[in-house]
Amino acid sequence: MANLIQTLKKDWSVSASVAGFLAVLISYAGPLIIFFQAAQAAQVSDAMMASWIWGISIGAAVPGIYLSIKYKTPIITAWSAPGTALLVTLFPHISINEAVGAYIISAIVIFIIGAMGYFDKILKWIPNGIAAGMMAGILFQFGLELFKATDTMPFIVFSMLACYLFAKRLSPRYTMIWVLLCGVILSALFGKINPVNFNLAITIPTFISPEWSWNSTFNLAIPLILVSLTGQFLPGMAILKLSGYETPAKPIIVVSSVASLAVACVGGITIVLAAITAALCTGKDAHELKEKRYIAGVANGIFYLFGGLFASSIVMVFSLLPRELVAALAGLALIGAISANITTAMRDDGQRDSALITFLATASGMHFLGLSSVFWGILIGMVAHYILTKKRLFPTSSSVALKTADHDIK
Repeated sequence: MANLIQTLKKDWSVSASVAGFLAVLISYAGPLIIFFQAAQAAQVSDAMMASWIWGISIGAAVPGIYLSIKYKTPIITAWSAPGTALLVTLFPHISINEAVGAYIISAIVIFIIGAMGYFDKILKWIPNGIAAGMMAGILFQFGLELFKATDTMPFIVFSMLACYLFAKRLSPRYTMIWVLLCGVILSALFGKINPVNFNLAITIPTFISPEWSWNSTFNLAIPLILVSLTGQFLPGMAILKLSGYETPAKPIIVVSSVASLAVACVGGITIVLAAITAALCTGKDAHELKEKRYIAGVANGIFYLFGGLFASSIVMVFSLLPRELVAALAGLALIGAISANITTAMRDDGQRDSALITFLATASGMHFLGLSSVFWGILIGMVAHYILTKKRLFPTSSSVALKTADHDIK
């Protein structure tokens, strides 16, 4: 332990600490907004919401610190933002207890996939276009809510959109921080801030008993596994490799899924490898020397620890914001993700039709046979992909004609 502390002191840097802090700040300014939307849909209390934030913060902190130190790599773990977006579409059709049961199933399955080394094999069975189409369909509603919020707060929402565009051009790394500040300042000026009694206190998590159901398994657990593997672990590993780190996927998936199990019963959704915020900690801005950037991962985890301990205060801060502002923030925070997934879905000519079908079915909000549009989007999209891309079971009339003509020529 003494040697570890000495090594950390030696390698510690201000730039890496700032990178780790910014990654946490951007997560709280962006993906956390989606968590508040899920809480509003589920109509949970502030105490329960604080427990959720405690779970995702502590769940992200511990594996990030451990893995970063062990592998001397800036490994940034976080909660599943796409999974959180999925929650918004499912509440109140499923209970919080069912959601926790789905978290546990998801964590166990991902643990098995990681421990058995099936990560790469599983991904080969899921076409990129189908996965991206599903993700785009889940996130599409958030983009719509951004503009629906103009019905009640037009000036504030349009000002936030303008701020987003200029910040994206001039200061892309801190775009959502500027947008959040813009929205809060304008809400205060126009008297839209909700009255809240602010109290700084350490958060005590609330135990939630898990409940298993077919409904939550098909509608939450299975999609959560898919979005975690394809939307988080896959791009997260790609970012690490592009930055020159050859850390194997197996220990990252295993440790993250153990953390997921640990925080599931306090409301913590699946813990995954971060992708977007990880880019802040793996580049030269974190440190000129690649071997010392792991400090950014350690700092990121430490700041998450503080966020978890004072989760109640974070809830109070966000409770100040009007519902429309939260919806607008979530929509703006996800524009990049929506764009990236639509681009991926439409990129491959061979998968384009099936990816579009997946997107439309997922975005439709259908609940056929009690199953959500996300489940049907995956199923219908995979069937469409199989029919459109696999070898034809029966020859078409044109193919028969061509073969006959060829035989006659011979």
